[in-house]
Amino acid sequence: MKILVIQMKMIGDVLTSSILFEALRKEYPTAHLDYLIYKHTTPVVENNPEITNIIIFDPKQDKGLKGLITYGQKLRKLNYNIVIDLYSKPYSALLAYATGAKIRIGIEKWYTKPLLLHVIKYDSRPQSSAGLAIENRLKLLHPLGIKDLSPIKPKVYLTTEEINWAQNYLLTHKVDMTRPIYMISILGSSYNKTYPENYMAEVLNFIASEKDCTLLYNYIPSQKSQVDNLINLLSEKAKRVSRPDIFGKSLREFLALCSQCTALIGNEGGAVNMAKALKIPTFAIFSPQVSKKAWSNFEGSNNYSVHLHDYYPEKHNYDDFKPKLFLEKLKDFVEIHD
Repeated sequence: MKILVIQMKMIGDVLTSSILFEALRKEYPTAHLDYLIYKHTTPVVENNPEITNIIIFDPKQDKGLKGLITYGQKLRKLNYNIVIDLYSKPYSALLAYATGAKIRIGIEKWYTKPLLLHVIKYDSRPQSSAGLAIENRLKLLHPLGIKDLSPIKPKVYLTTEEINWAQNYLLTHKVDMTRPIYMISILGSSYNKTYPENYMAEVLNFIASEKDCTLLYNYIPSQKSQVDNLINLLSEKAKRVSRPDIFGKSLREFLALCSQCTALIGNEGGAVNMAKALKIPTFAIFSPQVSKKAWSNFEGSNNYSVHLHDYYPEKHNYDDFKPKLFLEKLKDFVEIHD
């Protein structure tokens, strides 16, 4: 049995969709299970024991009709029995069709439905604390007779060497491991998904006033100026506990550092999903345009989230989402996770 899962989207989607491999492995213990994804998303599924092979799709190299045909021919030679297309846009659906797999499963979309033999209509209301992002993905296994699954949590698999590196790195940089360490998801995936920096500064000032802690920041070198701008807005106390000099120079380094943190706080997105997959508590600030029903999964004492619509269902402007609306909830979170 050979199964291909296609997820040509971003890091959070690739990580969340990896739950399918755990369910498929239980149903087909000896199956060959491949994951077709973009190269930059591979770090979140490295070392996953349920995945047989990671297959890289390069949109620059494999673009256009010629690239599609060539790539489709490569996939066809791999003789997949089942293909699950979690993207179900024209390009991915054409690749699923090109495999020649007798079972092709995807999301119900009128423009790709003819290319897929089984299509699933996503639910609009969650049935459990897992949230729609988890529940709808598991629905794609229904045509295989895999139903009534308990919610599966995405997992990130770090090596012992990576964990040891993170611990030594923090000690070398004189981080007090006896105090809370909060990883701050300082930026969203885009400008309009990023909590306004003056509001984020208020949030960090509040944390620093509540806890004797260390604040680490999730960013890449090209974003350093944005981090500096935010730190300039902080109170003196928040500046003292901020350590922008400590950051992961790769996604795997970020994951390793995050695994040593008390919690992750900040913009909802891939970093929040990765922290959850590491079993690190999270406090996520949702942008108004992102569905909390879909992505606020596994809410409870370990995972909090706030959305403008929690307070003003009729508003859609991030400027209306002032920190004072949720600081009491944030206080509860840091009291539990200190």
